[in-house]
Amino acid sequence: MTARTKPPSLIGGYKPLRIKPMVPDVPPVTKALNRSSPLASLLQRLKASQNCLDAVKACLPPALAAAVKAGPFDEAGWTILAANAAVSAKLRQLQPRLAQALADQGLKVNAIRVRVQK
Repeated sequence: MTARTKPPSLIGGYKPLRIKPMVPDVPPVTKALNRSSPLASLLQRLKASQNCLDAVKACLPPALAAAVKAGPFDEAGWTILAANAAVSAKLRQLQPRLAQALADQGLKVNAIRVRVQK
Protein backbone atom coordinates (compact mmCIF):
# COMPACT_ATOMS: atom_id res chain seq x y z
CA MET A 1 0.00 0.00 0.00
CA THR A 2 1.23 3.42 -0.82
CA ALA A 3 0.85 6.55 1.27
CA ARG A 4 -1.99 7.66 -0.97
CA THR A 5 -4.11 4.59 -0.31
CA LYS A 6 -3.70 4.64 3.46
CA PRO A 7 -6.17 6.56 5.56
CA PRO A 8 -4.88 10.02 6.53
CA SER A 9 -4.66 9.03 10.18
CA LEU A 10 -2.15 6.28 9.44
CA ILE A 11 0.23 8.12 7.10
CA GLY A 12 3.76 7.45 8.27
CA GLY A 13 2.46 4.86 10.71
CA TYR A 14 1.51 7.46 13.33
CA LYS A 15 -1.88 8.58 14.44
CA PRO A 16 -2.15 12.35 14.73
CA LEU A 17 -2.52 13.72 18.24
CA ARG A 18 -5.90 15.20 18.98
CA ILE A 19 -5.34 18.31 21.02
CA LYS A 20 -8.34 19.72 22.75
CA PRO A 21 -8.52 23.50 22.72
CA MET A 22 -7.92 25.21 26.03
CA VAL A 23 -11.34 26.42 27.16
CA PRO A 24 -11.84 27.65 30.70
CA ASP A 25 -14.66 26.19 32.74
CA VAL A 26 -17.30 28.86 32.20
CA PRO A 27 -20.28 28.76 34.56
CA PRO A 28 -23.80 29.35 33.23
CA VAL A 29 -24.84 33.00 33.13
CA THR A 30 -27.49 32.62 35.84
CA LYS A 31 -24.96 31.02 38.20
CA ALA A 32 -22.51 33.86 37.55
CA LEU A 33 -25.23 36.45 38.12
CA ASN A 34 -26.21 34.84 41.43
CA ARG A 35 -22.61 34.92 42.72
CA SER A 36 -22.49 38.71 42.77
CA SER A 37 -25.04 40.65 44.81
CA PRO A 38 -25.35 43.60 42.36
CA LEU A 39 -25.79 41.18 39.48
CA ALA A 40 -28.22 39.04 41.49
CA SER A 41 -30.28 42.18 42.08
CA LEU A 42 -30.23 42.83 38.34
CA LEU A 43 -31.43 39.29 37.66
CA GLN A 44 -34.28 39.73 40.16
CA ARG A 45 -35.36 42.98 38.49
CA LEU A 46 -35.25 41.32 35.06
CA LYS A 47 -37.46 38.49 36.32
CA ALA A 48 -39.86 40.96 37.95
CA SER A 49 -40.08 42.94 34.72
CA GLN A 50 -40.82 39.78 32.73
CA ASN A 51 -43.47 38.73 35.27
CA CYS A 52 -45.11 42.14 34.88
CA LEU A 53 -45.11 41.79 31.11
CA ASP A 54 -46.66 38.33 31.30
CA ALA A 55 -49.44 39.63 33.58
CA VAL A 56 -50.12 42.62 31.31
CA LYS A 57 -50.07 40.67 28.04
CA ALA A 58 -52.86 38.45 29.35
CA CYS A 59 -55.28 41.40 29.36
CA LEU A 60 -54.23 42.96 26.03
CA PRO A 61 -55.58 42.14 22.58
CA PRO A 62 -53.15 39.85 20.69
CA ALA A 63 -52.14 42.50 18.14
CA LEU A 64 -51.35 45.00 20.89
CA ALA A 65 -49.59 42.40 23.05
CA ALA A 66 -47.25 41.59 20.17
CA ALA A 67 -46.14 45.24 20.04
CA VAL A 68 -44.98 45.56 23.67
CA LYS A 69 -41.82 44.51 25.51
CA ALA A 70 -40.68 44.53 29.11
CA GLY A 71 -38.66 47.53 30.16
CA PRO A 72 -36.75 48.48 33.31
CA PHE A 73 -38.17 47.63 36.74
CA ASP A 74 -37.06 49.69 39.75
CA GLU A 75 -38.31 51.21 43.01
CA ALA A 76 -40.15 53.99 41.17
CA GLY A 77 -42.12 51.60 38.95
CA TRP A 78 -42.07 49.54 35.80
CA THR A 79 -41.58 50.66 32.21
CA ILE A 80 -43.41 49.00 29.37
CA LEU A 81 -41.88 49.54 25.94
CA ALA A 82 -44.18 50.22 22.99
CA ALA A 83 -43.24 49.54 19.38
CA ASN A 84 -44.57 52.91 18.17
CA ALA A 85 -46.48 56.02 19.22
CA ALA A 86 -49.91 54.53 18.47
CA VAL A 87 -49.25 51.55 20.74
CA SER A 88 -47.90 53.91 23.38
CA ALA A 89 -51.08 56.02 23.28
CA LYS A 90 -53.31 52.95 23.62
CA LEU A 91 -51.25 51.64 26.54
CA ARG A 92 -51.59 54.98 28.31
CA GLN A 93 -55.36 54.71 27.92
CA LEU A 94 -55.24 51.18 29.35
CA GLN A 95 -53.02 52.01 32.34
CA PRO A 96 -55.79 51.50 34.92
CA ARG A 97 -56.53 48.05 33.46
CA LEU A 98 -52.81 47.22 33.39
CA ALA A 99 -52.41 48.29 37.03
CA GLN A 100 -55.36 46.09 37.97
CA ALA A 101 -53.90 43.12 36.09
CA LEU A 102 -50.61 43.53 37.98
CA ALA A 103 -52.44 43.78 41.30
CA ASP A 104 -54.49 40.66 40.50
CA GLN A 105 -51.23 38.75 40.01
CA GLY A 106 -49.89 40.06 43.33
CA LEU A 107 -47.23 42.21 41.68
CA LYS A 108 -46.56 45.46 43.51
CA VAL A 109 -45.71 48.23 41.06
CA ASN A 110 -45.68 51.88 42.20
CA ALA A 111 -46.17 53.30 38.71
CA ILE A 112 -46.43 52.12 35.12
CA ARG A 113 -44.37 54.13 32.65
CA VAL A 114 -44.94 53.81 28.91
CA ARG A 115 -42.08 54.56 26.53
CA VAL A 116 -41.69 54.20 22.79
CA GLN A 117 -38.86 51.82 21.99
CA LYS A 118 -36.33 53.35 19.62
